[in-house]
Amino acid sequence: MIRFLGITHDNKIEQDIPIEEVEFSNYKWYWVDFNQPTNEEIEHLSNTFDFHPLAIEDCIQKLQRPKLDYYDDHTFYVTHNVREEDREIIRDEFNFFLNEQFIVTFHRTEGKELTQVWDMLKATRNTDEWDTFYVFYQILDKIVDNYFPLIYKLEDELDVIENNSQDRSMDDLMNELFDIRSMLLNLRHAVNPMRDLLYRMLNSHHLVEIKNRREYFSDIYDHLLKLAEMVMSNREVTADIRDSYLSLNSHQTNNVMKVLTIITSIFAPLTLIAGIYGMNFQYMPELTWKYGYFVSIAIMAIIAVSMFLWFKKMGWFK
Repeated sequence: MIRFLGITHDNKIEQDIPIEEVEFSNYKWYWVDFNQPTNEEIEHLSNTFDFHPLAIEDCIQKLQRPKLDYYDDHTFYVTHNVREEDREIIRDEFNFFLNEQFIVTFHRTEGKELTQVWDMLKATRNTDEWDTFYVFYQILDKIVDNYFPLIYKLEDELDVIENNSQDRSMDDLMNELFDIRSMLLNLRHAVNPMRDLLYRMLNSHHLVEIKNRREYFSDIYDHLLKLAEMVMSNREVTADIRDSYLSLNSHQTNNVMKVLTIITSIFAPLTLIAGIYGMNFQYMPELTWKYGYFVSIAIMAIIAVSMFLWFKKMGWFK
């Protein structure tokens, strides 16, 4: 659907007017929200607002990298919101057409951040504090703040994996660890381009209204810097946990192999003695000796105990 909210020249709020019936010159500024629009409603981007075809194409296609484009009378922005769905980070695209007279938002998924700002604007008693760029700031701020709960949740899951208080198997832990690592990678693909977008906005000579509100947008940029550092540090934690578990697994395997090697080494000479005296030759010394069996068993026992004590002295059992 298409929602309309306009601020008249005497600072009154008018809304819920069909877009075909709006007289835009009656408003000091206005906000039009294309909320999951139909193909017929998308036509208003070109027919009603006469936006550039390339910007309209960016709205229709999925999934554009966060960016800004300059046009004659407005600026076009592409931003990303994130959400978790079935252990996967989903990026939703929010598009903005912005100048001093209007802000037009376009999104194909439900945007609760936009709805929150929309309701804030409707409930305000002093519209003088609001303009199109302040609306843009409020939406961006809520989009970026929405990143933090996801990262905090992943950090808590990493703590559980690292502590492993439930003694879960290593295979389960590694599978979950790689899921988290994949989610962090998707978050990085959302955070870093948004950080670059804010950096470009703050340092652009064309965006005078942004520069006049530099302290607001700098705050969002600081949040994105913090988010980028958190994503990077948590990916390093996943790498450390992975390497620790792989090292532990290798250590346990080495211990098992060492025990098997000791057992094999002890039984090798015993097998040799048993093999020699197990041959079926008629003329072999000691075959008819009365105490030959007991002597051979004693010799094998002495060899086994001696090798065991020697391996222990060499520190193989530590």
